[in-house]
Amino acid sequence: MTRMTGASTSPESVPDEIGSAGEPPEPSAEAPEAPDGVEGSDGEDSVAAAVAGDDELERLRGEHETLRGQYVRMAADFDNFRKRQQRDAADQRLQITCSAISAILPVVDNFERARQQLDPQGDEAQALHRSYQGLYKQLVEALKDLGVAPMRVQGEPFDPNLHEAVLREPSDEYAEDVVIEELQRGYELETRVLRHALVKVSMGPGPAADRSDPEAD
Repeated sequence: MTRMTGASTSPESVPDEIGSAGEPPEPSAEAPEAPDGVEGSDGEDSVAAAVAGDDELERLRGEHETLRGQYVRMAADFDNFRKRQQRDAADQRLQITCSAISAILPVVDNFERARQQLDPQGDEAQALHRSYQGLYKQLVEALKDLGVAPMRVQGEPFDPNLHEAVLREPSDEYAEDVVIEELQRGYELETRVLRHALVKVSMGPGPAADRSDPEAD
């Protein structure tokens, strides 16, 4: 039998490439490159979204300021309306009170005239007079509790806002345009005139007094 020495080979004669070729290839450490334009598109979208968000925020702020201004104006208008209603209600109550008291004042006048004219002599008349004085005092106190006050005008300068001049006459005691006498009492309620006082007003010293005054020449 012929030995085939040429066909056999030793392990040392096997090329190194055979052993390395049989191993699987190592994966590459480098990541694949993204397609052109992908990264740039994401950045532009983010910027556009931020700009849109800022615009929306500014719009909402503007609406907030507008609504706030409307609320402030409405609150101020309502407060003015409430105060005006309170003033109108107070004025209406005062007018009603003035009308009611003005209707009672003639009764007070009659009480005062009767007090000046009555001169009780007997015991029975004295008792009646005391009863009458008690009623008059009760009426005056009721008016006082309501805020009604009589005017004190004698010796005061004439004021057309408070007084109504019925007579004018010369006077050596009072200067010109000074109230000499109260003919009918006037009344006030708080700062409102219920009834003007009917008064007599001085015209100053008469012609005789002027002639007797040596400093007049």
